[in-house]
Amino acid sequence: MHKNEWNLKDLFEDEKALKLCLEKSIEQSLKFRRDYEGKLGLLDSSKFTKALKTYEQILQNISKIMSYVYLHFAGDTSKGGFLAKYENECKKAEENLIFFELEFCELDEEKSAEFIKNLSEYAFYLSNLLKNKKHNLTQKEERIMLYLSNTGANAFSRLFDENMSRLRVSFEGKSLSEEEMLSKLYNEDRKIRKKAAKKFSKALKANLDLNTYVFNMIKSERKIVCELRGYENAEESRHISNQITQKSVDALIKTTEKHFDLVSLFYKKKKQILGFKNLKDYDRYAPIGKEISVKYEQSKELVLKAFNAFSPEFANIAKKAFDERWIDVYPRENKRGGAFSHSTTPDAHPYIMLNFTGRHRDLFTLAHELGHTIHQKLSYSVNFLSQDTPLTTAETASVFAEMLVFDFVKDRLSKEELVGVYASKIEDVFATLYRQINFTTFERRIHEHKEELKSEQINEIWLEESKKMFGESVILTQNYELWWSYIPHFIHSPFYCYAYAYAQLLVLALYGLYKSKACENFTSLYIDLLKSGGSKSPKELISSFGFDIEDENFWELGIKEVEKLINEFMELKI
Repeated sequence: MHKNEWNLKDLFEDEKALKLCLEKSIEQSLKFRRDYEGKLGLLDSSKFTKALKTYEQILQNISKIMSYVYLHFAGDTSKGGFLAKYENECKKAEENLIFFELEFCELDEEKSAEFIKNLSEYAFYLSNLLKNKKHNLTQKEERIMLYLSNTGANAFSRLFDENMSRLRVSFEGKSLSEEEMLSKLYNEDRKIRKKAAKKFSKALKANLDLNTYVFNMIKSERKIVCELRGYENAEESRHISNQITQKSVDALIKTTEKHFDLVSLFYKKKKQILGFKNLKDYDRYAPIGKEISVKYEQSKELVLKAFNAFSPEFANIAKKAFDERWIDVYPRENKRGGAFSHSTTPDAHPYIMLNFTGRHRDLFTLAHELGHTIHQKLSYSVNFLSQDTPLTTAETASVFAEMLVFDFVKDRLSKEELVGVYASKIEDVFATLYRQINFTTFERRIHEHKEELKSEQINEIWLEESKKMFGESVILTQNYELWWSYIPHFIHSPFYCYAYAYAQLLVLALYGLYKSKACENFTSLYIDLLKSGGSKSPKELISSFGFDIEDENFWELGIKEVEKLINEFMELKI
């Protein structure tokens, strides 16, 4: 195995060890069901504590199994059968555990309050179960939902991944992947950008019927689940899992859309710098200033120095990730596109997937995913049931890490290089903030339709929502109407995208506080936030910095930081 590919032996030595863990998990889950099903109400606090910790350990083992097989699949999407096999086998163990949370929610108030009082480290997890119990189905219905899950949205997600990972585009005598094609949009030659956009659009069009059908099936299943569980709309379950309110999300969207003018301001300036009469969609990422290419080894050095300046604890975790092969670095055949940091279990560590191509943006992607990894690793300090963070705070550490690297790098560049890095950073902020709000309003409109949509209808909605962000500053070509069809979040995690925008503004507000030095113990408070994982609500976590995420004015703090970045860019002498 290459040093720049994952070492999955930290999870399981081989498939034999994997199978043994699976067999043990199924056996333990059967015993757990025999011991406790229908009996939770008869337990005292000490026996309930034992039951809860046994339940947690079985879930942790299942999670470890699924992490191993998923990472194998992400590294080689031709291994879909391997993934499906273990998904189905793990369902056998999960089925035996379904009763536990359902029965806990049916305990009388006095009993559940007693258990929560005596299990303070699990209090937030247990309280959330009770808070959302109205969306539970019966045990028989939950079993049916469990077994059908792999043939519903999950199956279509897998189909989408396998199909897109096989996508190859013939470009200048080479067969290029999605990631390699998208990297061409950053080329300094406008002809290459235009050609790449056209070729990639042609490939998307060839897959349009399939991806439209997949999107419709995701939408249809979500509608059915909402009706069965009594959710008010298609996004409510996401807000619940994110532990925030619809009001908070609406305030975020309203505030962001109110400041779309900042996007136009930037792109009008970029058009002037490039000397173009019109800026087309394929010009958005055209480099300006002196282009910087960054090798992976150089990126490692920069990230470690930037992290260490903030916190040696950050740098130490990142160094372990580099040294101990937590990272799969380069694109290859059948490897999934994009990038992620996959949390596993406290007895192992997170794994990062990159598709590093040497662009300076890859430096910030590395920082982003390492931010996730640091957050995930630190969150192992709480119990397994509480370590997963809601998406709204899960993106906090990643965006913060990007800002640390940006500030570190910008102070070491020439003026010509600084122009390009500033532009790139602003465009990244736009992609994480404004574009994700566009994605969310696009999804809202798609999911409002009860019937299946034709490709042309989805294309039209996509263009209408996208134009809101760019106004008259960027001309969206006809090809761009197809570009919704490669976005994986619409398929894997409906209404995921606003979490990026949520985190972006949240981080900018926090980063502004950090840079102002108004909070002397900022670093320790911030690391405590990360260590808390999902054991506290986002509202409670952020309140330690004196902020209230329910206050509409809070989001304006983040917007002011965006405005500050743009003003600094506008003041650069170019």
